[in-house]
Amino acid sequence: MRLLLIRHGDPDYTADGLTDTGLLEAQLLAERIAPMDISEYFVSTMGRALDTVQPTLVKAGRIAVKCEWLQEFSISVHRPDKEGGLSAVPWDWLPQDWSKYPILLDREHWFEHPVFAEVDLKSSYDHVITEFEQVLARYGYVRDGLCYRVEHAGTDTLAFFCHFGVSCVLMSHLFNVSPMVLWHGLAMAPSSVTTIYSEERRPGIASFRAASVGDISHLYIRGQAPSFSARFCEVYGNGDRVD
Repeated sequence: MRLLLIRHGDPDYTADGLTDTGLLEAQLLAERIAPMDISEYFVSTMGRALDTVQPTLVKAGRIAVKCEWLQEFSISVHRPDKEGGLSAVPWDWLPQDWSKYPILLDREHWFEHPVFAEVDLKSSYDHVITEFEQVLARYGYVRDGLCYRVEHAGTDTLAFFCHFGVSCVLMSHLFNVSPMVLWHGLAMAPSSVTTIYSEERRPGIASFRAASVGDISHLYIRGQAPSFSARFCEVYGNGDRVD
């Protein structure tokens, strides 16, 4: 089995759509994805993901399953450096704040940190994982402890057009790590493709590994620079995002 986790193109967050650059990225992405032998397409119900998948679906003559659970994992939390109400998403903390708490890197206890416990983030996480596991089970891969029981092996490719935060949620479950490790350790540019394969090294027992994360080769081969929306400043004060 192969899983493609595809981030939406350069976003216009105000309109929940794509910028002109994002629309171009979606077209270039379609040239890459549409010729693939995709067994099933899944897409977030948010506008920027729907706008991203549309050129691929048109080019491939396919439809996608719309999934609310693939929406961005944007549950509001109290970020330690900000005052007032629920002011941030769980995957956007300053490193000097989250790094103080080793529990955040513990796959079995990360959600017990008071900031996450306050909003019962684990319930939202579990909802996404439950829906994801139902998809994998339909294709023959059933969670069994930290691995998967292969009920019927296959080489299907599933494409998920979604978002950065929720992609890290899915990967954290597949790789058995805290999502904080991925939320703060990875950057996936708009329209990037993350490719994950199953590996069955013993009959009936599978695990998943990433072959590539945040790949944007479809942009480079057409001379299109990647959008910056995914990162923060490389050097403080150089004009890029710092917050």
